[in-house]
Amino acid sequence: MARPLTRRAGRAGQYLALAAYMVFLAFPLLWLLSTALKTPREMALLDPTWLPRQPTLANFAAAFSEQDLLGGALRSLVVALACAVLTVVLALPAAYAMARYRSVINRIAIGWVLVSQVFPFILIIIPLFMVLRRLDLVNTLVGLILVHVTFVLPFALWMLLGYVRAVPRELEEAAAVDGAGRVRSLVSVVAPLLAPGVVATLLFSFISSWNEFLFALVVLKDPDVATLPLTLAKFTGPEGVVRLGPLAAASLLATIPSMVFFAVIQRRLRSGLMAGAVKG
Repeated sequence: MARPLTRRAGRAGQYLALAAYMVFLAFPLLWLLSTALKTPREMALLDPTWLPRQPTLANFAAAFSEQDLLGGALRSLVVALACAVLTVVLALPAAYAMARYRSVINRIAIGWVLVSQVFPFILIIIPLFMVLRRLDLVNTLVGLILVHVTFVLPFALWMLLGYVRAVPRELEEAAAVDGAGRVRSLVSVVAPLLAPGVVATLLFSFISSWNEFLFALVVLKDPDVATLPLTLAKFTGPEGVVRLGPLAAASLLATIPSMVFFAVIQRRLRSGLMAGAVKG
């Protein structure tokens, strides 16, 4: 009797801790939703309310009428998708080469990747801006994509390097014994096992580019090419007064694309894990 009770108590404690953690993670989003549905008078109360007393959609209408949210979201989507794909295309072969072909140059490259994460990224803004100006890429989405790839690539390379190292060399050697060449073994043996790492890298690159504000503020000057983070910043007036209701509504809408992307890519991550387990 004591053991079943102990197991039930342990499971109940685990579920309780998981529920508390889920509430902790969901609280900012729920508070954002509550704020977006409140009237300006209710938001000005000294004692804030948890739930809106008179829910309204006026903040959503004001957000769309005051700023070009759809245009900013579309430009951010293009930049984030391009950054994610280009980052994986560059990082995957580099990670494989660094993991499989060990040399002094590879060790220096790995060390440089680690060192590059130590310095604040604000230090490279001026050099990047000068390079983009020489290439006539300032105030363009192409220039911002290149900056985001430069920003995300070191960590993405480090992520994929760990996944490549986790793939045993014996699998490639066994494929070579069966007559498979280097390309065939990479495509048929190694690639399915790297699918979870590729999906995780895509997700990290997309979210990093989608939420990035500082580089976009420096590179993009024309409002017609502003991304979504820059569009959200416009809800703060020149006097520093924040229009909290429309900003909350716009910020809530800005989370939808990244949540949809995560929901779609999460299935790919699971299927990649299963495919890797079966083919490995």
